[in-house]
Amino acid sequence: MTTTPDLSGRIALVTGASRGIGYNTAKQLAAAGAHVIAVARTVGGLEELDDEIKASGGQATLVPLDLTDMAGIDRLGSSINDRWGKLDILVANAAVLGVIAPIGHVEAKVFDKVMAVNVTGTWRLIRSVDPLLRKSDAGRAVIVSSGSAHSARAFWAPYAASKAAVEALARSWADETKNTALRVNIFDPGTSRTAMRALAVPGEDPATVTHPSETASHILGMVDPALTRTGEIYQIREQRWVSHQKPA
Repeated sequence: MTTTPDLSGRIALVTGASRGIGYNTAKQLAAAGAHVIAVARTVGGLEELDDEIKASGGQATLVPLDLTDMAGIDRLGSSINDRWGKLDILVANAAVLGVIAPIGHVEAKVFDKVMAVNVTGTWRLIRSVDPLLRKSDAGRAVIVSSGSAHSARAFWAPYAASKAAVEALARSWADETKNTALRVNIFDPGTSRTAMRALAVPGEDPATVTHPSETASHILGMVDPALTRTGEIYQIREQRWVSHQKPA
């Protein structure tokens, strides 16, 4: 699903925007007309993104922020409300991998960080911007997950558990808002040429993996004001929408 909707005048928040999928999503949202609020820890990456967006005639607001800074996430929501009075698009992309290791070998501090960034940070972000998205005439939220949430492969326990939790948050949120103008969906990006992927699979040839610009292009269709789906997963590998299935 690589449609490019007209997002002129819409306000979009993207986390993990300093590189990879988030970086390319922010660029493409701006190119489609949105004012992008780009959030990431890495200031240099945000400044490079800002330069590219402005060079193409787009607009961005940079927010250096670590998603373990819960009070900072709350302030971000307040600042968006004060400046724009609403939010039209959320792309919750930021995440950390942790380690690929036997579950019994994972250090507590590593597990805690994965949960703090991937789960608690995402929940706090949702909590902060939910009222703003409800003020939009067509609020759209995309929660970036992973196939690991379902495969739960050996040695991937912390990351897989965090993504399964994030999907549960998104599904509950979608159910709560199904009778509103807000649509909440989950994005499974498959394999993408990112720093996280290189860390997870160090021996892989990057040329064989999808470039994040191509991955990001699928997100644009998920934030289209005309979209009616909610509470579903878009799987890029199969290029299809799927619903969660309860155990038989």
